[in-house]
Parts: sequence; C-alpha cells; structure tokens
Amino acid sequence: MSQPVRVELPRPPRRELYVDATDQILGRLASIVAKKLLEGYRVYVFNAEKAVLSGDPLRVIRGYLILFKIRVHVNPYKWGPKRPRSPISIVRDAIEGMLPRSKQRGREAARRLRVYIGVPEEFKNKPLVRFPEADARRLGHKLIRVEEVARAMGWRGVLSRP
Repeated sequence: MSQPVRVELPRPPRRELYVDATDQILGRLASIVAKKLLEGYRVYVFNAEKAVLSGDPLRVIRGYLILFKIRVHVNPYKWGPKRPRSPISIVRDAIEGMLPRSKQRGREAARRLRVYIGVPEEFKNKPLVRFPEADARRLGHKLIRVEEVARAMGWRGVLSRP
C-alpha cells in the first residue's frame, strides 16, 4: 500500500507596511492605516510624536483636556474613560477608533498594529511609507503636533537609558 505524499505549500509573502507619521494629519493617517489593517497588513507606525492634529492649538488641547473632567461615581479606575497621555496611545486610539472592534476581524486587525516613538534600531533599514493625501502641508498654519498635546496632558517624554 502506498503512503500519501505530503506536499508543503509555499507560505504567502508577509504583508507588512512601515509608515512614517512625521508631518501626517492624524485622522487621515488613521483612516488609511485602519483600511490596510482590515486588508490583512501588519502595520508599524513610526514617529508617532511627530504626527499632526489640525485646528487651533489651544482648542485642540482644550478638547483633549475635557476628558479629565469626566467622572464616574463607581470605581473610576475600572469604569471611567481611559485618558491616553503618551503619543503612542493617542495615535493608537485614533487608529483603533476606526476599526470595527465589536467584530472578530476588527479585533484581529488591532492586534496587527504597532506604534512607536521614533524609529527603533531593528527597523532602521526598512523603507518607510508616507501618504501624500495625509500630508500636513495641505493644511494652513493651524496645526499642533501630537507630542505637544501629550505634554499638555501630562506626558513626561521618553526617558533615556544610561
């Protein structure tokens, strides 16, 4: 009796996207990245602190600081709204807000997202993608970087290691 032949199928190429968020409008960047995540890409977003929010800087900061005034009577650490302070959390929340988190494919897409401050050493030689439709030069003069918003909310910055 002959034994069945085992055939090893070739693996599909890894679909990875390396995005540079420098001078990219956060909302437009988030919508493009969310679409790529739903298509099955693994997306790495670098320089999250250099992304740009459109609008009058004082108004944008005031809009983020409103989150601190919301209170919950029952255990605020468990039930209150989460207040992102670091640029990583601000960018990640913007992208995840455009994913269908109530569905399985949205949760799987959120797991494929990685956000970094700066560019880590292992990704230095990767080609970074920028989206021309999300370029901040399309805006006028009213914009603020995510890093400035994070500092206004209490982020202390990245601690350098000795």
